[in-house]
Parts: sequence; structure tokens; C-alpha cells
Amino acid sequence: MEQNELKIGRYANVLMDRWFKRTFGWAPARRLMQLFLQEMIPERKITKLSFGPQEYVNPIEEGKDIRLDVHCTDETGAHFIVEMQFAEQKTFYERALFNSTFVIQEQVQTGSTDWTLPQIYFIGVVNFPLHLGSDRVLYRYRLKELSTGEDMPIPVEYIFLEVPNCRKAMTSEASLLDNFCYAMRNMPEMEERPKELKGEIFDLLFNSAEITKFAPKERSEYIKQMITIRDIVNQMATAEEKGEARGRAKGLAEGRAEGRAEGEAKAQRETAIRLLKMGLDAQAVAEATQLPLEEVLALQQN
Repeated sequence: MEQNELKIGRYANVLMDRWFKRTFGWAPARRLMQLFLQEMIPERKITKLSFGPQEYVNPIEEGKDIRLDVHCTDETGAHFIVEMQFAEQKTFYERALFNSTFVIQEQVQTGSTDWTLPQIYFIGVVNFPLHLGSDRVLYRYRLKELSTGEDMPIPVEYIFLEVPNCRKAMTSEASLLDNFCYAMRNMPEMEERPKELKGEIFDLLFNSAEITKFAPKERSEYIKQMITIRDIVNQMATAEEKGEARGRAKGLAEGRAEGRAEGEAKAQRETAIRLLKMGLDAQAVAEATQLPLEEVLALQQN
């Protein structure tokens, strides 16, 4: 299929890592990020945001470094770590904890006896349900004493926005976050913004995601990525069909599973290699193919 045959709508898919960062993590998006955070943390009055470092080097030799999607601070020094996860990841809670430790460690100066921490929030925006069957989009966690429910006095909180749980969206029971999740999830298919999605936060979201307002290079990158994703989906479907056919030929259930797994794994690796040659970074390739980042990095070095 040629590029002009690919269906590209009016708005970008902001749930994909690259376009989430563009929508929420660049300087013109400070007001959008401010409103977004304020809605999730209503008790905190955020009047000003500054974007901070995204790359952190692991102090442990040969330990895993990280790159945050968005990291910002408010006028009081509170830190907000915002991570977008497009593909399902079973260990996302563990990843949230691991990534937050880099910002926590940065607050304690070497040799200092002052262990006072500023308020730190980890916000995980996930395109899959962590709570199956739930119609709640927002979950917030702190350390608590199990018997009394007393909060441990540590200023670290974990917040998860589960985008697919927005089942109340566009109804009289919907919260702003329900409708916001609905907007992020359905924008690529929208040509006009529904009248229910009104207010400054939606004005900023739709304006930032409108593809015609992208710089020419960004628009070209977006179309290229959409073509790549379409090809990945087709390749995975083909691999599964071949695996099932091989299994049927063997006439055994384990043969079907073995053939399907073998075909999918081969297609994933081949796709990863092709994407790396196209210039996509290893993290994006890992998310697109659902291969472990370590395996993608190994393919990159070969």
C-alpha cells in the first residue's frame, strides 16, 4: 500500500510514545501538562511547570540506565515523572518503582545527612487495563501500615491512568478524566471533536495533536511510523497463520503452539532488524515488536 492509500486521520495517536512526548513533553505543552496533572492530583495547586532531565545513568556499573518520557517540576520543587506505556507490560508496577528511584536518588546529595525528600509523583499512563473489568481510570498508591491504613510519611506516590477503562466516557456519569482517556484513545479516528469534549484541556489536546500543524518532518515521521505499525500487524498475522498451519500438519496441539511461537518470534526479530535499519531507536522498536529491550539492543549491535 502506498502512503497516499494509508488512512491517516486528522489527529495523531498520542498514546504512542513518540507522539505522547510531543503532545505533553515539549515547551508549548506546559499548560496542557499542568491541567492534566491538576486533574489527577486535585489537592495540589500547580501554577507553573518546568521540564527537567529525562536521561539518568545508573550509578551501579553495568546497571540499566533509563530515559523518562516526561519529567517536570512545579514551583514548590515537587517532581512529576510521567511515563506512557502503549504495549501491555505485565511488570509495569515494577518498572514504575525502578524508574522512580532514579529521581529519588538524585534528591539526596552525596555525603549529605539530610534525607528530606520533595514530593515525588510517578504517573503511569497505560494503554491496557491493570485492573481487568474496572470502569475506574485513576488509581493512586502510597505506602501504608497494613493494620491501620496509616500512611508511611514518605512523599512518594504512584498514580496510574488506565486509558481503556473509560467505559463511563461520554455519559452523564463521566468525569473529565473519563472523557480525556476516551479522547486520547479515539482521536486517530476522529475528524471532528465531539461536543462533549469541551474546555481548555481539550482545546490544548486536540490542537497539539492535529497533524496538519506538525512540522513537515514530524508529519513525515508520523506517516512512516503508521505504515510500519500496519506492516507489523500484517506480519504478525501471517506468522500466526503459518504457525497454525505447521501445527495442523504435525497433527499435535503442541505442534501448533510450537509452530505459531516459532513463526511469531522469527517475524518479531526480522521486523526489529528492519526498524533499526530504518533509524528507529531501540526503545521504540522494543515497544512496537514487544521484544525485550535487551534483545533489541543485541540485534542492534549485530
